[in-house]
Amino acid sequence: MATNASVTRSTLRQQIADALRDEILAGRLRPGDTFTVKQIAEQYGVSATPVREALVDLSAQGLLDSDHHRGFCVHRFTVEDYRGMVEARMMIVDGIFRRHLSALAEPHPALPNGEPDVRFGVALASVRRRAEAAARAARTGDLDVLVGYDIRFWRELSRLVAANDYVADFLHRLRVHAWVFAVPYLRADDELVDWLWGGHTDLVDAITLGDATAALAVVEAYNAHALQWADRLAR
Repeated sequence: MATNASVTRSTLRQQIADALRDEILAGRLRPGDTFTVKQIAEQYGVSATPVREALVDLSAQGLLDSDHHRGFCVHRFTVEDYRGMVEARMMIVDGIFRRHLSALAEPHPALPNGEPDVRFGVALASVRRRAEAAARAARTGDLDVLVGYDIRFWRELSRLVAANDYVADFLHRLRVHAWVFAVPYLRADDELVDWLWGGHTDLVDAITLGDATAALAVVEAYNAHALQWADRLAR
C-alpha cells in the first residue's frame, strides 16, 4: 500500500505537470523558454523531486526538451511539424468515421439485448456542451477558453466514436501539440477570429443524426482550414 508521503508526491507531480502544461498551452511559457528544476521548485514552493518527475513527464509527452547543462526548454514546433500533426489527425479521424460508418448510421446504438444504449446519448450530450462552449469562444475570439474546451471536446468525442482509448490518447497528444504550436502565433494575429475554427456543434449535429458523410465533411473542412492557416504562416 502506498504511503501518505508517496501519494502526496504523486499528487504534487501531477499538479505541477498540469500547471506547466496549462502555462505552455496559454502561451505564457513560450517555445524556447528555459528553466531548471530548482527554479520551478522555488516558484511553487515544493521540493525538487516532484518537480523533476513532472518535467520528465512533460518531456515524455513531447512538450519539453531536456538538457543536462541548461535544464529544460519548451519544445519549439515548426510549421512543418504542425502540418504533419494535421495530416496525421486527418488520416486517423477519417479512418475512425469510415470504420464506424454503420454505427454512426444508427442514431441510437443498441445493447446486445436489443435495448437502446442510453449511455451513448448521455455521453453525446456532454460532448455537445463542450462543443457549444468551444464554438462560442471561437466566435468571440476567447483563445484561452477555446483551447480548454476544444481539447476536452475532441478527447471526449474521440473516445465516444472510436471506442478505443489508445486512439483517443494519441489524438489528444496531437491536439495538445498543435495548440502549443498555434497559440503564440494566434495571439499575435490581428485576424485572430477569422482563423479560429468553431464548427464543433456542426460535427455533433451530424453524429446525432447518424450522418457519417456530413461528419466527414465537417472534419475535412476543419483540416483544410488548419492547413490553409499553416500555408499563411509559411508565407
